[in-house]
Amino acid sequence: MELQWFGRTCVRLKGRDAVVVADAFQAVVGPTGRGITGDIVTFSHPDDDPLPHAKGVATRDGGIHLPSSLEQAFVLEGPGEYEFKRVLITGVRTFRDDKHGADRGRNVAFAVELDGIRIAHLGDIAHVLTEEKIGEIGPVDVACVPIGGQLSATRAAEIVAQLDPKIVVPMPVCEAERDCDEALAKFLHEMGATDATPQPKLTITPGSVPDETTTVLLESRGKV
Repeated sequence: MELQWFGRTCVRLKGRDAVVVADAFQAVVGPTGRGITGDIVTFSHPDDDPLPHAKGVATRDGGIHLPSSLEQAFVLEGPGEYEFKRVLITGVRTFRDDKHGADRGRNVAFAVELDGIRIAHLGDIAHVLTEEKIGEIGPVDVACVPIGGQLSATRAAEIVAQLDPKIVVPMPVCEAERDCDEALAKFLHEMGATDATPQPKLTITPGSVPDETTTVLLESRGKV
């Protein structure tokens, strides 16, 4: 399985049988998707910042504008259990604030089973998990966690401790680059990550999963 990060909470998971793209918002990848293709697209929340010229393009319920390169993909944007092209996906209801969505609305965390690897993409989550939610997400090999924004570095580290993944991929989501740098530095400190050199992609197989939790920084392949 190969994982690439395109900015904010947008990642692409490439497996043998299918490609899953998470949070390919036009505000991140543009109206054409910058050539990003995939069989399955998941959206954790509505697009907060649609492009001014987004009218007239494909849309989904909830105010999501779908990039043209992904118009034929199987789109998921709600909780539930799904299977498509031999990929198992579980959507778990979470929230974008710590008030059950009262301020910023709902979020969906997606657990994806691809090539024997289970990836938890937490979207724009802004709270620690209940025991019920931890159970719904299930065992995790790779956790993609938003850093900055509504989720502090300390809370992000708490979520990592709750899920106990073997690999953590931080996804900086701050508006200002300086704020993201500070939030990321705090998170790396919380995780005890001393060697955090950004990589272009993460490639992992069931046999290469590390024994201890490892933080992997990825280079953004899209515009932020």
